[in-house]
Amino acid sequence: MNERPGNPWGALAALCIGFFMILLDATIVSIAIPAMLRGLNASLNAVVWVTSIYLLTYAVPMLFTSRLGDRFGPKRVFLVGLVLFTLASLWCGLAGDVGTLITARGVQGIGAALMTPQTLAFISFLFPPARRGAAMGVWGGIAGLATVTGPLLGGVLVDNFGWQWIFFVNVPIGAVAVVMTMALVPDWRPGAAHSFDVPGILLSGAGLLLLVFGLQNGQQYNWGEVWGGITVYEIIAAGVVLLVAFAVWQWFNKREPLLPLRIFGNRNFSSGVLASVTVGFTMTGMFFPIVIYLQTVLGMTPLHAGLLTAPMSLLSGAVAPVSGRLSDKVNAKYLLTFGLVALAAGLGWIALQVTPSTPPLALIPALLLCGLGIGFIFSPMSTVTMGAVPRELTGSASGIYNTARQVGGVLGSAAVGVLLQARITAALTASTADLPAQVRAGISSGANVEGGAPDLSSVPEPIRQQVTDAIHSGLTIAASQTLWLPAAFLLLGALAALAMRTTRRAPTPTPTTEPAAP
Repeated sequence: MNERPGNPWGALAALCIGFFMILLDATIVSIAIPAMLRGLNASLNAVVWVTSIYLLTYAVPMLFTSRLGDRFGPKRVFLVGLVLFTLASLWCGLAGDVGTLITARGVQGIGAALMTPQTLAFISFLFPPARRGAAMGVWGGIAGLATVTGPLLGGVLVDNFGWQWIFFVNVPIGAVAVVMTMALVPDWRPGAAHSFDVPGILLSGAGLLLLVFGLQNGQQYNWGEVWGGITVYEIIAAGVVLLVAFAVWQWFNKREPLLPLRIFGNRNFSSGVLASVTVGFTMTGMFFPIVIYLQTVLGMTPLHAGLLTAPMSLLSGAVAPVSGRLSDKVNAKYLLTFGLVALAAGLGWIALQVTPSTPPLALIPALLLCGLGIGFIFSPMSTVTMGAVPRELTGSASGIYNTARQVGGVLGSAAVGVLLQARITAALTASTADLPAQVRAGISSGANVEGGAPDLSSVPEPIRQQVTDAIHSGLTIAASQTLWLPAAFLLLGALAALAMRTTRRAPTPTPTTEPAAP
């Protein structure tokens, strides 16, 4: 079936439910790490792998899985991924030890990698250009809402039911998505790919695996030796070399390359991919310093911290459909630029505003500005980037676009983690300079990104409050300084957006068989 369905919005709703679960799972797990440490009696290093393995198995195969949709049909590949993701979620919740949980999360990531590229490819098929902005608005609203809702929903589930429920919640949602997909999504067959680029699959998969592994886990190994004398930097370098070899092979492979390099000749697509990297960088990195400030300095519980950020989530979800509709009427690159600048301004506002005694409610205006920016990012970015791609390349383009965002997320996680750790150490050293040498040594060795602050049980009672004040001051300074990194990175994305070509969409007659957007 290669004709557009009579009700494309029903098909989009089914696709968005699955896409929501994927993005939610990328952020919801971080809030449950302390509960997992206790419940599974596991080390922090092991629990960190619960997040790392998901990112690896999600990001690495996406170029390949995007071509599976071209070969076998996006609906079939999406359904396989959806079933795999849902069953793996059940497996995660039932895991009795951290090793089983890590394995199940790896399978979950593969399911997500199968699903994600198919959603954008389907939007390009389901909706004609004149209606695509509104559809991208719904998709962007789901993307933005899921990304910033994770901490809130995770806090509610962990506090009231236990960490297992951040996975169990996917099972009924996934079952509904499977039924809706089978009933509403057409069995579209692009028929664009007739063979697989095996050398390209191996080179890109190995290169991305080494690069993502090194960046995501470098801090875990203190950027030193991993095993057998091999260091993190050598692993990253090997990944880069393999990716360069992959690009060279794609240049010489004129048959059916995994990555059609000619697609980067389109300025809008290339600029959109760069903007996607900066967005992934920011959406992953911005929460680390904010969570440490809210929970460690202001003493908020995970649930209360999630409730504080809820208005940001709600505003981004409400604005995204509006920005999507506007993308059909004005040039999307200006909407994207506004969103990137607004999010950067919101993060800068928070960085200027935080102190150890800032009332939490005083942060809401800046958080709302962040939410407004997020609402204006995903929909226009997808519209202008994917709208520049010929129909026969939508599968490959979707894989490239989503892989870029995931790799940006890895870069953001690694860069913000390293910077935050460095600033915590420097700020604590400065703020505790007047304390006894033995106390300073304990604070410096005990502070870390995951915990935020060291254990003070051994600190003498008479100076404990002084030590607490010094630590809160140091952590606040570190969080404030670190927030400037994702804010500055967003400005690079804004420059990429401004470099896009200005396009004027010619009016397209609306077919009478197609319903109006809801």
